[in-house]
Amino acid sequence: MGSFSIWHWLIVLLVVVLIFGTKKLKNMGSDLGAAVKGFKDGVKSGGDADEAAAPPQQVTTQRTQDANTVDVEAKTKS
Repeated sequence: MGSFSIWHWLIVLLVVVLIFGTKKLKNMGSDLGAAVKGFKDGVKSGGDADEAAAPPQQVTTQRTQDANTVDVEAKTKS
């Protein structure tokens, strides 16, 4: 009683195909494969992508005197 026989798995597969359809199952399979591939590539590259993806800080010296502008100063993470 611990495992299902092949007939149980075939019935489950048939029900899943009837509910979702073959086209949606194919799309889900390719999306899952692309996600796994992207995850593996991210793990391989390590911390290199984090440093390259950080946007450069914008520094402006010109200040405008507009009533709609809010003047704040950004602090760097420590």
